[in-house]
Amino acid sequence: MPPEYLARIKSTEPRLLKIAREQYGLELNRGPLGVSSRAALVGTKVAEAQGKGLQYHDAVFRAYWQRANNIGDVDVLLEIAQSIGLEREAFRAALQDAQYEAQVEADIEEAYHYGLTGVPALIFGSRYLVSGAQPYEVLRQVVEKIEAAEPEA
Repeated sequence: MPPEYLARIKSTEPRLLKIAREQYGLELNRGPLGVSSRAALVGTKVAEAQGKGLQYHDAVFRAYWQRANNIGDVDVLLEIAQSIGLEREAFRAALQDAQYEAQVEADIEEAYHYGLTGVPALIFGSRYLVSGAQPYEVLRQVVEKIEAAEPEA
């Protein structure tokens, strides 16, 4: 991660943590910066294949943003998988399965197709891209724009 990008993140973090706490009631305790989330992304595909995708996503989110865990650490991911009812060693083996890696790569290619190079990024109605951490008001305006453009039934 380039030093200037890291400095920008660190300079805005106190304000973002305050907004999360005051506007959304979230106490965030971010994990380490600069870790690779690739294994966590592959883990998502593994969990989805077993009907546990949302549970895994939520658990990874909590691990990183509330418990400050390193989600690039396979042992952390194995604990998460086990906590949502996935078999630990089967999950470890699946993290090395080329089919799941290919699914992650396809997702990344799709993101590049839309011009996405970072997170968070939200696409509304297959037409509107909202990139970066945006306040609730921005998201509300996008939804209102979509609703206004829809023909009445």
